[in-house]
Amino acid sequence: MTTGPLMPKATAVWLVDNTALTFEQIAAFCGLHPLEVKGIADGEVAAGIKGLDPVSTGQLTREEIARAEKDAGVRLKVLAPKVAVPTETSRRKGPRYTPLSRRQDRPNAILWLVRNHPELKDAQIMRLVGTTKHTIAQIRERTHWNAAQLQPMDPVTLGLCSQIDLDFEVARAAKEKPAAIETGARLLPAELTTARPAAETTAPKREADIDAASVFGQFGQSKRDDDE
Repeated sequence: MTTGPLMPKATAVWLVDNTALTFEQIAAFCGLHPLEVKGIADGEVAAGIKGLDPVSTGQLTREEIARAEKDAGVRLKVLAPKVAVPTETSRRKGPRYTPLSRRQDRPNAILWLVRNHPELKDAQIMRLVGTTKHTIAQIRERTHWNAAQLQPMDPVTLGLCSQIDLDFEVARAAKEKPAAIETGARLLPAELTTARPAAETTAPKREADIDAASVFGQFGQSKRDDDE
């Protein structure tokens, strides 16, 4: 795949100032419009931009420039880099690499994650701090050889992961976690809230029975006294 030069406008500035190439040749090489290259030559475009020498950066050769200056039909092409630069997508996936100076802080970071984000899975913690599942289990169960000395510490502050990575894993764990069932207080049915207590309905009857019995008892006692 053909790509343009690094910093195309700065390269165009250098080619305009240091070569006899046509505007069309410079525009084709830098991926610009010929009128834009003309504006660079007139000082109306890219004012203040320092020219970048494509020869010193290994993108062109002096011989190729000289050949194109003699023939306006020649189109310049960026030279292939001598050293292949690995891309981000070609990097082998695996546990995050942790510098030697930071590896002693990993148990403290794991303890912090376990306490502050219990929703995180072991695989997520492994991705964040580059540890093993066995170590996470030991810290969870407090069987780690240095468990008594561990202090929970933020892995972002320790430099073991970025805040963006931590937020991403926490958001993913929250999304996968099932919603909690609400167990709060609920309203009682109307028949229970409007019904009178049993004590209020039975107490008057008992009082009425007691009063009637005492009244009739007193009445019978007084009648017997009169008969005597």
